[in-house]
Amino acid sequence: MKSLILALLLSAGFVVAQDSQTVNQKDNSKRDGDSVTVQGCVSRSSGDYVLIKQNPAVTYELQATGKIKLRNYLGQRVEISGHQSPTLSSSSDALNRTGSASPVTITVSSIKTIDKECPVR
Repeated sequence: MKSLILALLLSAGFVVAQDSQTVNQKDNSKRDGDSVTVQGCVSRSSGDYVLIKQNPAVTYELQATGKIKLRNYLGQRVEISGHQSPTLSSSSDALNRTGSASPVTITVSSIKTIDKECPVR
């Protein structure tokens, strides 16, 4: 009888471990789904750094991480990788320039220059 109870307890422990492992895998895949790589021009709007993508026309608010200095990339065409999330602030200048405030913020994890100057619109 003790063997049966021990076997049941061990089986239950394995099931719980597998369930928590599945949850962790789902959490990781969700974070990967928020990863984004975008090309565009770095600009400023009401004190915020923004990335302006032309085709299709989209503006992203940028947040730097680590040692990334967005000011070094002002006026340049760049490729940015990072995680996107809904924008919390509403910049009136971004609203005036694009017709609506940027709905997405990209937290920049890497940035590289594609061209030293943005094309004239």
